[in-house]
Amino acid sequence: MRYRSLLCAGLVAILTIGQTIAAQEPAHTFQIGKASFLLDGQPFVIRCGELHFARIPREYWKQRLQMCKAMGLNAVCLYLFWNFHEWEEGKYDWSGERDALEFCRLAQQEGLWVILRPGPYSCAEWEMGGLPWWLLKGDRNVLRTRDPEFMKPALAWIKEVGRVFAPEQITQGGPILMVQVENEYGYYGDDVKYLDALKSAFTAAGFDIPMFVCNPPNLLSKPVPEGLLKVANFGSDAPGAFKTLRQIQPDAPLMCGEFYPGWFDGWGTPHQEGNLKGYLKNLEYMLENNISFSIYMAHGGTSFGLWAGSVGPKPQKAAFSPDTTSYDYDAPISEAGWVTPKFLATRELIKKHSPAEQLILEPPQAAPVVAFPQITLREQAPLFENLPQPITDTEPRTMEKYAQGRGVILYRTTLPPGPAGTLEAAFAHDLAWVFLDGKPMGVMDRRSRKFSIDLPERSKAATLDILVEAMGRINFSPQLHDRKGLQGPVVVKSGDQVTPLHDWRVFRLGLDDKMLADLQWKPTTQNEGAAFWKGAFTVDKPGDTFLDVSSWGKGVVWINGHCLGRFWNIGPQQTLYLPGPWLKKGTNEIVILDLLGPAQPVVQGVERPVLNKLRPEADFSPADYSKIPPTPVPPLSIQQQ
Repeated sequence: MRYRSLLCAGLVAILTIGQTIAAQEPAHTFQIGKASFLLDGQPFVIRCGELHFARIPREYWKQRLQMCKAMGLNAVCLYLFWNFHEWEEGKYDWSGERDALEFCRLAQQEGLWVILRPGPYSCAEWEMGGLPWWLLKGDRNVLRTRDPEFMKPALAWIKEVGRVFAPEQITQGGPILMVQVENEYGYYGDDVKYLDALKSAFTAAGFDIPMFVCNPPNLLSKPVPEGLLKVANFGSDAPGAFKTLRQIQPDAPLMCGEFYPGWFDGWGTPHQEGNLKGYLKNLEYMLENNISFSIYMAHGGTSFGLWAGSVGPKPQKAAFSPDTTSYDYDAPISEAGWVTPKFLATRELIKKHSPAEQLILEPPQAAPVVAFPQITLREQAPLFENLPQPITDTEPRTMEKYAQGRGVILYRTTLPPGPAGTLEAAFAHDLAWVFLDGKPMGVMDRRSRKFSIDLPERSKAATLDILVEAMGRINFSPQLHDRKGLQGPVVVKSGDQVTPLHDWRVFRLGLDDKMLADLQWKPTTQNEGAAFWKGAFTVDKPGDTFLDVSSWGKGVVWINGHCLGRFWNIGPQQTLYLPGPWLKKGTNEIVILDLLGPAQPVVQGVERPVLNKLRPEADFSPADYSKIPPTPVPPLSIQQQ
């Protein structure tokens, strides 16, 4: 027995050594030549598509990758959102929906190369551009700089990325061809030493493949460290963009790092659709000239949970514009993974410019679509009756100061007797409902920089409540340091008299699993303002559906514990994508937080998304929304066939 055990152990050791040696032998080589990329020494054109595993249910990763392959692509971009994997400082999570390594390996199994984009900064209309919220706990603005307060955690992140992904490089038999350093840094700064520090960190983390940086054509001239390939990001005028790139970088392959077929949506703004004719014209130019590209997005997906970001201030535009939950992007592959006319046109164009022997497979079958009839939610947990234990403070401070990353936060103090006046705060990020003894006084709205509310005369002391909702942090703007909640001083002005308000109680409402589990429910038949609602619906056979929330005000939806994301009746999005794998055969639970209160507490599952229905914005009171008719459900189209 002992002899047989030793023999088995020896065989296992030999096999292990053999596997290790095999894993260390590079299956291919990939280099940057003077005119083209070189795969195993031969010219190679990257035909890539961007899709974000974090915006796709894990059960659908394989189908979406197969869709990219069927469109004629040979590679996919893999964004790593730092905050998605390190929401709590020092705690990395690569499990379940965050298992990016599995997504990378699935891509290789489907015959797709991978371009890794690990940040530290990403943008991507994602919460804070992928940077963790806890970087804002301090008072200083240090993001994307060489300040140790930023660099220490950023370098730790890069080291962790190397631990997980360095073994997946092409030099070690994996699918990763190149790695991007930072992202569109030209918009933010020009510190070459900062980029060089990141480049050195990737090398130290074990990356020995080509590295690159991307910028729009007008910023390509900004200096970068030696050894980093420059690629251009654009959605139009490919000839002009590449002329600029060639003048700046004469001896390197041409590549478009982000080629835009569409665009993303913001709450309260029209639904964006790309110019199909212009898109195809520029794509054909790159195909005809053997220029590498990455379509951003090939498939947009959905910013589930509270991950959707926001756009910061722009000249002559809103001070703040939060992004919708849908990230459909008018991409060739729809939000639910359907074939679209843009997909078919892209596929035909790539086939036209591919060798005859290159087989482009048929698209995989889309998931089945189901609907369910209208149901009424009959249980309620009023928000003000489900408050946690408060924190006491002399002045109101931002969420980050109270170790809260997202959700809703309530600030409460006592207002002394006095004449009518105006309540003013330094800022309220992002929407704040003001109550006096429980009666609504008005709304502070960051989009219009409105941080003041008129208050009536008070003959006695009154309780002042300021309920602040944090939308996604700014992901694209020099103003990335987007701290949430209420910032003092908070004062009441009446004529020449200014009364500072002190002694606050602060209630943190993080909208996490623990908070939802602790809610106290009661039957209800009426709208009581800001509240959680609960109900159930039955599904005979699970499939993808779209939750019609057009009768609700503003808030968040959970189905069977899965957070579908935010809704807001101003549009243009009026439905939320609900993936079939998140449904159960039989009874399913739905929970809705509505900060305004619904016109009617009803929902239904429909077979088509509604992404393009704007509504004129009046007041933020339920009465105004009760006059809005239900959203009509359009018929099915080619997208679902």
